[in-house]
Amino acid sequence: MMSRLPNILTFSRIAAIPVVVGLLFIGSDVGNWTALGVYIYACVTDFLDGYLARAWKQQSSLGRFLDPVADKLFIAAILLILVGIDRITGVALLPAVVILCREILVSGLREFLAEVRVGVPVNRLAKWKTTIQMVAIGFLVTAESGPDFGPLTTLEVGLYGLWAAALLTLVTGFDYLLAGLKHIHRAES
Repeated sequence: MMSRLPNILTFSRIAAIPVVVGLLFIGSDVGNWTALGVYIYACVTDFLDGYLARAWKQQSSLGRFLDPVADKLFIAAILLILVGIDRITGVALLPAVVILCREILVSGLREFLAEVRVGVPVNRLAKWKTTIQMVAIGFLVTAESGPDFGPLTTLEVGLYGLWAAALLTLVTGFDYLLAGLKHIHRAES
């Protein structure tokens, strides 16, 4: 089970966390661009592990557990290092906090709903949120090492993207909360 490619990809995403964090901590252009390369690899594995598991009929309990854990560890670690190296500062901390809080909320809901044997499917808007979040964080990873986009720097593009992801995070988090509360109410009845 651990030797199946989808699970190996998930483990590699977890292994990418200290690599990206270390490269960002170095603070050089080469470190930023290399961190972006590893970050992109991890984002691709986020898509591939689930896709391959379904396509090859290799879905497993380990994979169902590990994939969302890897996602949350990866995003939390990257956001925290971006705060630590002052790429996310001031009021821009708010979208990062919203994203982290939603991840914790959804994890808690999924854990509870699993106990009452109810699955919560990922909706299309949540997939868009994830995509925008991944792209925004990619811009934040390169920051001052990246090119300007008209009047906006790479860092500014990343911060605007983070705000957009946080807005979608609020909407999708609220949807998950409402769905979860319905099941919580039924479980107590």
